[in-house]
Amino acid sequence: MYSRFPLCHSNEHGLPLPLPPLQFRQHRRVSLPSVTNILQLPFLSPILLVQAMGEFGDSTSKRTPNEKNEADENGTSLSKYSVFTRSQLRQIQLLLGLSTITSPLTATIYFPLLPILREHFRVSAQAINLTLTVYIIFQAISPVIFGPLSDSHGRRPFFLFTLALYVVGNIGLAANNDSYPALITLRALQSLGASAAYAISFGVVADVCLPSERGRILGPISMALNLGACVGPVVGGAVAYTSGSHIWVFWALVIVGVILFIVVGVFLPETTRSLVGNGNDRDSFRWWQLSWWSLATRQLARRKKTQRQCEKMSRPATGTAAASNTTTTSRWYGLGNIIACFRLIFYKDTFLTLWVHGSFYTVDYSMVAAIPDIFKDIYGFSELHIGLAYLPRGVGIISGSYFTGKLMDYNYKIIAFQNGHTVNKVTGDDLLHFPLEKARTKSSFWMLIISTCTVVGYGWAVSRSVHPAIPLVMQFVQGFWGTFFYTTYSTLLVDSFPRSPSTAAAATSITRCAMAAAGVAILQPLLDATGRGWYFTIIGIWSGSFGAAAIAMLRWKGMEWRRARSPDSTTNPEMPSDRG
Repeated sequence: MYSRFPLCHSNEHGLPLPLPPLQFRQHRRVSLPSVTNILQLPFLSPILLVQAMGEFGDSTSKRTPNEKNEADENGTSLSKYSVFTRSQLRQIQLLLGLSTITSPLTATIYFPLLPILREHFRVSAQAINLTLTVYIIFQAISPVIFGPLSDSHGRRPFFLFTLALYVVGNIGLAANNDSYPALITLRALQSLGASAAYAISFGVVADVCLPSERGRILGPISMALNLGACVGPVVGGAVAYTSGSHIWVFWALVIVGVILFIVVGVFLPETTRSLVGNGNDRDSFRWWQLSWWSLATRQLARRKKTQRQCEKMSRPATGTAAASNTTTTSRWYGLGNIIACFRLIFYKDTFLTLWVHGSFYTVDYSMVAAIPDIFKDIYGFSELHIGLAYLPRGVGIISGSYFTGKLMDYNYKIIAFQNGHTVNKVTGDDLLHFPLEKARTKSSFWMLIISTCTVVGYGWAVSRSVHPAIPLVMQFVQGFWGTFFYTTYSTLLVDSFPRSPSTAAAATSITRCAMAAAGVAILQPLLDATGRGWYFTIIGIWSGSFGAAAIAMLRWKGMEWRRARSPDSTTNPEMPSDRG
């Protein structure tokens, strides 16, 4: 009679009795699909009802991590997007800012050394300039390799690996006495190790921070990133001048690399969501996924536990097998993502995003490359004063980065309010149905007008040899407003590919480096043909007009294109997920 209800069994008189707790727990997911089933049983005793309701009320708190994940997927109970506290996010923000400073610092600290290296290695200026070209090439290659791999294998291993490459490259440069081929090779290794931090850092931010709050995190990171470009020429010139040799500049970079390696290793946790989720279940982390500090404290805690407690905390064999399968899959996924990095460029919306980002980076890089000739030929600046002429632009970039971060979060909330969306600060917003392009491109047209007018005005100011204070102030303005486009459109691309954010950041790196290299290649011929006034007018109108068209298309069709390429985001790891 009661065989279809495994909630109870019969005694010797045929009367129903409740199952023991262990057997009841084994059957409750099959036998009790809802509370209604319980209430429909006419023979249910009060004891059985209390037992059943207790199991239902306790089911959420007693779920294993796997059951909680299943509940999240079914929409019955959503976990927080990230378990990191505000103080932990500030710590991660500081670590990322320190790590990303290596690439711009290493690139610009090298500029004052060019005359010294030319004399030391007894080569031509063109041969020494080749070391700059090699650095830019590997600056584009490094994120393409390590960014996608960090999406599948984790951020920590490749942060530490690239920092180790960076230290080795700098040691080799410091020890190299007279070999020009070794200088080229070690410069490539130095760039390979220094340049991946940019893409990996964007991946970490996407891992731990909600889309509505990423501007607050990325603003200071961009400040630190650009701080390296500002202080690099000054530090390089000062160290080379005081030491009388280029060697101590590279030893200084060795010290920087070793300090960063230790700090990142000790304090930066693994954040890749495909490996550790929202970071809640720290006990299940592999040893290489833990910061060295967390690993030391966990080992200390384990020594104090009894054997029984250790057995309770040990992972089941099925979980281990599942993790192994995931790792195997992720390896192929990581290799495929390197190819996906290039394929990503040709999507309609991402192409427009990359165009806006790359075109304004090209204009800014062209202005920077022209500074030495302008201030030496027109104003007669010395090498020291030329290095100081970079500071107004740097101050503008640093302050503009902080402003941009605040503005991005404000624009996100405004667009959410205008479209009737409630910003979800727990699990993250449904980006597949959120007008992300309008949120990120808001205010872009005003910034576009200011930036274009500044570039054109800068060209005519230096061509008329006005007081140097005017072009220096214009450099500050361009740095302040120009950083809006770098940070905002990099963030838009990362938001569009939340499952592979470092891959998206790598795409921005390779496109902007390629466009900047092309811009620098035509810089001198175009300057000679048109003059400084018309040169900056041409590149200003070029970036402004095409940028305005790209932004307009993104606001009009961007969301439609993004959703069209991701009909089922849960089955395609390259496409954006429903939740950011």
